[in-house]
Amino acid sequence: MRNRSTPRRIFSQSGEGLITNIAHLHESIIKTFILQQRPPTRRELSTHLRCDDVQVRTGLHALADDHGVVLHPGSDEIWIAHPFSAAPTTCVVTLGDRKWWGNCIWCALGVVHLIGGTGTIETRLSAIDAPVTVRIENGVLLDEDFVVHFPIKMKQAWENVVYTCSVQLLFRDAAQTDEWCAVRNIPRGDVRPIRQIWEFAKIWYGRHADADWKKWTVKEAIEIFARHHLDGPTWSLSEEAARF
Repeated sequence: MRNRSTPRRIFSQSGEGLITNIAHLHESIIKTFILQQRPPTRRELSTHLRCDDVQVRTGLHALADDHGVVLHPGSDEIWIAHPFSAAPTTCVVTLGDRKWWGNCIWCALGVVHLIGGTGTIETRLSAIDAPVTVRIENGVLLDEDFVVHFPIKMKQAWENVVYTCSVQLLFRDAAQTDEWCAVRNIPRGDVRPIRQIWEFAKIWYGRHADADWKKWTVKEAIEIFARHHLDGPTWSLSEEAARF
């Protein structure tokens, strides 16, 4: 991870005197997801940031290298900007007549926080069992009788982040989680109450739409995990790691 005090500058000065950096690019992406329920195209980013396409592509790849976005292979367009997904997933967030896809239940909780703290999450328990709705109103989680399963260790999450998100699912309880792991031959990871993950998601994704957004450092991630009592092998990170 990059030091949060030194955001990378990736765009040169434009004719209008605008200088922007990787944080401005990320802000534009997240705010487009929030307002339009989808990511911006490269052309839209170029227009909005008053940069040419080469600069936008350079910025997007810099963001991807820093795990700020995931790009579609071979197209340089945005596939994922956590907590949002541009492709259908098992978690649908709804507010009024607007809808978004969260990459996983953790991400979906982050989406609700970013859109203002009110919304519903529609998903299926274990992604294949009964459909359920999780309601959040004015920052208050109304449906608490669920748990969230994290089968992949955080230090391995970005080895295949799409798969990692796809298996971070909602369950009724630990017993249902154990049964699902046995049937699907997926190792059991850490199981946490949804309320704990809601509080965690609010902090983890809380600055994602900010103009001065910076990727959490490994040290900061460790501190956030500890603050929310997320411990054990799933959450263990090495402070010497380059990034998370």
